[in-house]
Amino acid sequence: MTTDRQAPLPVHDHPTGTLRERSLPRRTTVEVDVGGKKSLVPMGTAVSSVLPPTQDGALVVAALVDRKPVSLDAPLVADAVIEPLSTRSWEGREVVRRSAGLLVLEAAARVAPGVVIRLGPSLSSAQVVEVPPGQDLLRLAEALEKEVRAIATLDVAFVEEIWSVEEALTHFKTQGWDDAVAMLRTWRDPTVALVTCGDVYAVSLAPLLGRAGVLDDLVVRVHAGTVLLEFGRAIAPYLPPGVREVGDPSLPGATSTGAPRSSEMVVEHKAWLRAMGVHSVGSFNQRCITGEVSELILAGEGFHEKRIGRIADAVAARGGDLRVICIAGPSSSGKTTFIKRLTVQLQINAFVPRAISIDDYYVDRDRTPRDSAGAWDFEALEAIDLPLLQAHVERLLAGEEVKTARFDFVKGESQPEAGPAFRVGPHEVLLLEGIHGLNPALLGAAARREQVFRIFIHPVVGLPLDRLSSVSTADVRLLRRIVRDRHGRNVSAADNILRWPAVRDGERRHIFPFLPQADVVFDSSLAYEVSVLKVYADRYLLEVPREHEGFTTAYRLRRLIDRFITIYPDHVPPTSIVREFIGGSGFEY
Repeated sequence: MTTDRQAPLPVHDHPTGTLRERSLPRRTTVEVDVGGKKSLVPMGTAVSSVLPPTQDGALVVAALVDRKPVSLDAPLVADAVIEPLSTRSWEGREVVRRSAGLLVLEAAARVAPGVVIRLGPSLSSAQVVEVPPGQDLLRLAEALEKEVRAIATLDVAFVEEIWSVEEALTHFKTQGWDDAVAMLRTWRDPTVALVTCGDVYAVSLAPLLGRAGVLDDLVVRVHAGTVLLEFGRAIAPYLPPGVREVGDPSLPGATSTGAPRSSEMVVEHKAWLRAMGVHSVGSFNQRCITGEVSELILAGEGFHEKRIGRIADAVAARGGDLRVICIAGPSSSGKTTFIKRLTVQLQINAFVPRAISIDDYYVDRDRTPRDSAGAWDFEALEAIDLPLLQAHVERLLAGEEVKTARFDFVKGESQPEAGPAFRVGPHEVLLLEGIHGLNPALLGAAARREQVFRIFIHPVVGLPLDRLSSVSTADVRLLRRIVRDRHGRNVSAADNILRWPAVRDGERRHIFPFLPQADVVFDSSLAYEVSVLKVYADRYLLEVPREHEGFTTAYRLRRLIDRFITIYPDHVPPTSIVREFIGGSGFEY
């Protein structure tokens, strides 16, 4: 599937005003280091030729050249350390996801050329295929799957080409890819890499597979009114069985993939963004360039406040039966600031919350369970002293005064009665915050279901970059965490990146499976936040050494934030969720 298009030569300023090729002759060989074994190979050798097809039984889908991810067909042009990137790693699985997504867009152009289809949010084992209203979804899904498998059976190549930005702009304008056009208007370089496996081109933001043959078992099906692209053998063995992380809880009628109550906020959030003229990262950047930064920030914060007020109203509507509010969310979802703002809104409705942190009910460190790698598994429910927590909740709901627990994180010791003493009065509610807040086993028989209101918070809506790629909300959470911990806790970006896979694994096992238990889901994403986080994250990510294991992710995140116009935090209000991560919050933590 290669084309006749030739990559333009690098542009250099020259006194004569002409473009010239390099004057020094190229080397004929380069030295590669693969697993500590060095060898000489001809200049231009494909990376795939020096790597095994599998590693520890997992498919090798890309390579790390001096820790930078590249496609397997990338030519070697300098001495380098080469490492395989397999589907055992999260970064490797993303290579498969992106490749499968481009394959679907190519299939759609063939079987439904007049239908604008784009890839939506990712789930653990699938990805949403966004289809405009009015389509016969079952027929479309069947046609897409048939064509996707036909293309994969031909083992077509994924090809990367270098275009001038002006040429790419003209192409995407012709094709109606407005998101890509808007993004390229603020592109810094004179050229841009595009990828294709046929006639459809997308902006290349990360490596793809070399060929499509391994994707011959993709499934395209309709679930709860949504078209899903389900990944096959390349990814499935490395995902938690039967668990799907929710990328978009707006899936209609979702049960295993999300809570139906969350759809209202997500749909309203997307509609509000469209009304503000923010359809994609590129259109957001254009709004910034035209001087509408303050308007975007204030409107986004107002949207959040309106939704928090509605949640407080829903709590009040439950009346006297409601005694406990449980708030859960994954790492860096903005729980702390959300709780502070919800507390204000509850007080307006004459409810006074009395807070308990579930983290204060950890068992002693030597009783903490360990994960499969032998590390402490603080995300496991068994890490919580459930009998003690449930006894305290039961007594508080009975009107007794209770000396609550406190956990000494320095010593790793539980202190069952070292926390504040209080009782829950007639117009007060008990507020429990922690990752297990949605799990019914947390409270057991201490509270009846009708006495509990469960809230789940995490960022949901990620802006599209083009029809193939969107900003991952997991990446946004990682950026939040890196900035917060480096800014305020002296934890390096490198250490955070290394810890992140274990954090994500804990979320998939202990948090997301219980999302259907939520009474409401709060979307903590803000369209402008990556532009603000970029002010800090750019330097923190550059602090990750090239030889460090976390460099690959740091490099990818740097490329992501480079797509956004920088916004300095002057206009970010002190009550914003973003302040929880960059500092300057009006709340005391």
